[in-house]
Amino acid sequence: MASEVYFRTTETDYMSFSVKLGEGGYGAVYRGQFPGGSNVPVAVKLLTNKKGTGEDFENEVTIISRASHCNIISLLGYCLEGSHRALVYEYMQNGSLDLYKFGSIFDSIERKQLQWHKLYEIIVGVARGIDYLCTGCRTKIVHFDIKPQNILLDHNLRPKISDFRLAKLRKKEKKREVGISGARGTYGYIAPEVFSASYGRPSSKLDIYSFDMVG
Repeated sequence: MASEVYFRTTETDYMSFSVKLGEGGYGAVYRGQFPGGSNVPVAVKLLTNKKGTGEDFENEVTIISRASHCNIISLLGYCLEGSHRALVYEYMQNGSLDLYKFGSIFDSIERKQLQWHKLYEIIVGVARGIDYLCTGCRTKIVHFDIKPQNILLDHNLRPKISDFRLAKLRKKEKKREVGISGARGTYGYIAPEVFSASYGRPSSKLDIYSFDMVG
């Protein structure tokens, strides 16, 4: 279970947010380290989206705290003090999967090259993470936003699924269906049953569809 971490908001901040790792609609992610002389780096997600009500933050803390797997990102702590909300994750040295290319000659963006054997290992690792969420975790979880940006790579290029702010718990163990209102996820990776009941009811298979689109 992640522990609560408090941050000072004066000039003597516990963490210096000078190295930005990424940014999204929720806020920005910075590299930092815990106080006390620790040299272990962490990734700190500062939530600055004022349009939200805090539900995404509470949802992510609650759900990620239930998961423990080598292919799932580890939440080390969080801050919830007044309007300040932050999540502290393990630092992933090689960034996200979208920073790499898979040998396509049509990719005009300069990216790091992945060897095919390493890409295969990454694909298997992500599949194992999704399988854990669907069947292995005590409380079954549907991620809803499997995409290259949410697949992080450690120093050995081992993949870990991240960003659980849209995830939902399956309420009934015997049923794979999950109740949702409106589209959830990123266009291009969302399964068709999210948009139309004619394709079936939303279930844990949504993540499998998204995983297929990643490949």
